[in-house]
Amino acid sequence: MLIFKIFRRPEWEAFRDAGETAGAPVDLADGFIHFSTAAQVDETAAKHFAAQSDLVLVAFDSDAMGDALRWEPSRNDQLFPHLYRKLRLEEVVWDKSLPLGEAGHIFPEGVV
Repeated sequence: MLIFKIFRRPEWEAFRDAGETAGAPVDLADGFIHFSTAAQVDETAAKHFAAQSDLVLVAFDSDAMGDALRWEPSRNDQLFPHLYRKLRLEEVVWDKSLPLGEAGHIFPEGVV
């Protein structure tokens, strides 16, 4: 199953350059890397990135992350994927720009 992480462009570029990341400031504060499913990612974008336009949507295969990926209750008691280790660049399935349109973020076809 594909899961998604939204990066601000500088975070994405730092991740690409380093080959791994411990996540964004919110991930570091919480002790795990936050992800969303396809059904959750648009609400995540609206809630946490509402006015931000230079974003990158990155897809990962949840099955490839092993036991370090846990599904835990969060917003509205939904289960969200949380990764309890650094994220590695070789785990990226694809990345696409996530532009901000007049009615919100514009997701790639087939994601939401």
